[in-house]
Amino acid sequence: MAEVYYVGVDVGTASVRAALVTRAGRVESTAEQPISIWEPLTDHYVQSSTEIWDKCCTAVKRVTQGVERSQVRGIGFDATCSLVVLDQSFQPVPVSQDGDPQRNVVMWMDHRAAEQAARITSAGHGVLSRVGGVMSPEMQPPKLLWLKENLRERCWNQASHFLDLPDFLSWKATGSLTRSLCTLVCKWTYCPSEGWDAGFWTSIGLEDLLENNYSKIGNVTCSPGSPLGDGLSQEAAADLGLETGTAVGASLIDAHAGGLGVIGADVKGFNLPCEHQPITSRMAMICGTSTCHMAISEQPLFVPGVWGPCLSAMVPGMWLNEGGQSATGRLMEHMVKGHAAYTQLQEEARHRFPLNGENLYTYLNSHLSSMADSGSAMDLLGSSLHVWPDFHGNRSPLADPNLKGMVIGLPLSRTLDDLALLYLATIQALALGTLHILEAMKEAGHDIRTLFLCGGLSKNALYVQIHANATGLPVVLPDQKEAVLIGAAVLGACASQDYSSIQEAMERMAKVGKVVLPDGELRSFYERKNKVFLRLFAHQREYQGLMSQR
Repeated sequence: MAEVYYVGVDVGTASVRAALVTRAGRVESTAEQPISIWEPLTDHYVQSSTEIWDKCCTAVKRVTQGVERSQVRGIGFDATCSLVVLDQSFQPVPVSQDGDPQRNVVMWMDHRAAEQAARITSAGHGVLSRVGGVMSPEMQPPKLLWLKENLRERCWNQASHFLDLPDFLSWKATGSLTRSLCTLVCKWTYCPSEGWDAGFWTSIGLEDLLENNYSKIGNVTCSPGSPLGDGLSQEAAADLGLETGTAVGASLIDAHAGGLGVIGADVKGFNLPCEHQPITSRMAMICGTSTCHMAISEQPLFVPGVWGPCLSAMVPGMWLNEGGQSATGRLMEHMVKGHAAYTQLQEEARHRFPLNGENLYTYLNSHLSSMADSGSAMDLLGSSLHVWPDFHGNRSPLADPNLKGMVIGLPLSRTLDDLALLYLATIQALALGTLHILEAMKEAGHDIRTLFLCGGLSKNALYVQIHANATGLPVVLPDQKEAVLIGAAVLGACASQDYSSIQEAMERMAKVGKVVLPDGELRSFYERKNKVFLRLFAHQREYQGLMSQR
């Protein structure tokens, strides 16, 4: 019998990736295409939905070369939770003052609407209970409000369709405007049992979205992985190089696809504390430019500063809480590239690891190992250097987009050793930020016993080990490095009805690759380090209070 395949498409912050995946979850081929990011103003980040779709088509055609179209049973899309704006004819509408209609996507990391988000928070509407009590500028309501208040003629009055990027991709593929519960519940304040809250939209000045039964933001929903329309439309099938009618699963936000790609794996035989425990004892961390922390529960749990609980937003029938850090890989890059010894690092790394695409971090990890005393953990090198990592605000659990970063313990020196120590301290701060989120979730009723990591940073051995050490929890890495793409392919597999449910598809297609255990001897070190970490936040609050006095 001929092998059957599913295609997973992941639209990340800076690139589109696609994978051809077998029924057993094995990645046969991958392709990647870069996508443009424009920054017309500070904290404004925009993209083009036209370019993104074109790059999706190119990537899919590349991964399906050499297989019969009939062997591809389904396709699934995931993407960043960015906002796409289209007019009545489904043409792009500009979202910046420059008026370029092709730049019609307000990116997830765009913080232009921070003031609108603060206003929505201060109004205290009941829908905020499902987003940790605080409206983030990375969610869609404040972005919509910003467009109305600042681009009324050029954008707001021309717009007929506001879609999350994952739903835009599903629409392009099928012509169906059915929205995924993942996007609407997590980023738009939709409640599956109650629908849209008219009072909320009216209270924030967006009552025009109620027109025509909420047609601009969606009035038909479904769970992730549900088959959409009649599958691929004739036009989309031609664009993608696939058969018309190929099943298309309702989409996911990219982090949630990563969750599907790891959290449901069969863990028998690995002696993990989550074995023989419900899936609710696991947390998925999707680590890349930013990091998302996904925990699920059978009953709704309200965690201050953490998004959710969101019903059927990742696993149908389960409640999702989503914590996160707005800058992780991006922060590490910022710290490393901004150091005076960066040029020296490039030269040393190129000389030692000429064929390694991750040579900078590979070299830094090796350099730190050589700096450590014989028999001592390199973690201890971070004893006197401390970082507060919220250079792009705090998403969870403090939910304060106005927080800034701090570094304590810098010497009057600019050597490569100093760069390496700053890199180490940054990773430790990110791991302690994860611990902060875990503790907030635990206090609300979650019982997390094992971390499941995927994404670009999960390939950094030091990042993974420090997260195990700082949290005291074992870390599971997937056997397939492209776990987000596996999660997207799961959507296609579910839509094809080759599997009866997402839960079955996850268990069959997601597999454990490696387990990283915490170093118990470092527990007291990280307990002390965590006390310093939390003191940094207290000092920052104090400084902000002093400077706000008149």
